[in-house]
Amino acid sequence: MTAFDTAGLFSVRGRRILVTGASSGLGQHFARILAAAGAEVFVGARSLDKLRTLVAEISSEGGRATAVSLDVVQRTSVCSALDQVGDVDVLVNNAGVSDTKALLDYTSEQWEAIIQTNLTGAWAMAQETAKRMVLTKREGGSIINITSILGSRVAGGVSPYIASKAGLKALTEAMALELARYGIRVNSLAPGYIATQLNEAFLDSEAGQRLRQRIPARCFGVYADLNGALLLLASSASNYMTGSQIVIDGGHLCSSL
Repeated sequence: MTAFDTAGLFSVRGRRILVTGASSGLGQHFARILAAAGAEVFVGARSLDKLRTLVAEISSEGGRATAVSLDVVQRTSVCSALDQVGDVDVLVNNAGVSDTKALLDYTSEQWEAIIQTNLTGAWAMAQETAKRMVLTKREGGSIINITSILGSRVAGGVSPYIASKAGLKALTEAMALELARYGIRVNSLAPGYIATQLNEAFLDSEAGQRLRQRIPARCFGVYADLNGALLLLASSASNYMTGSQIVIDGGHLCSSL
């Protein structure tokens, strides 16, 4: 490629990409964007009904998508899903859950539920995917872990979520170090406050508006703000990137305390 030959640099056309947690929210959006860009997308989640609806929508728009039953908390489900999908070029490790509760009110069961999905489940998905990439000598593979700015800063009421995302950020770097020798890249994408149907009421509230004023850009993000970083990490445009975190938050992380 010459310095001026940039056609197709961010292309994912023909790549086989698995998106976890694809039954709603960011996962659904990621799947739609990747399919629209020409990738063959496999969407995984526990709710097959929601996935089938998503697959039908993608197919109606000319994209290619397949639904896969997947519970990242269960290693047997992870292995079964990957066996069903076959070789993948990119894993978008997106499955995650949260809760809002005072630190002293969380139970051990609630802590475990969040850590198991957000960190242990992400670990299992990445590890099993990487094993298969190594066995098939699939160099150029990319693992994209969806973290959060709350892996780098703190907020009240979400202590297990913060711990899980900080752990996933560190895990991204550790995996990048060990998998580079196999030609597998591991990076993370850290969204700030992105407007969704789930948080719409809060973002519109007085507390949400106070939060908005603390963001240097003075606005919340939207799904489309993540598209460029997603395509960068999923394509050959990021061939020399590994162990990196891309933050998309309107400057929130660099705001004053």
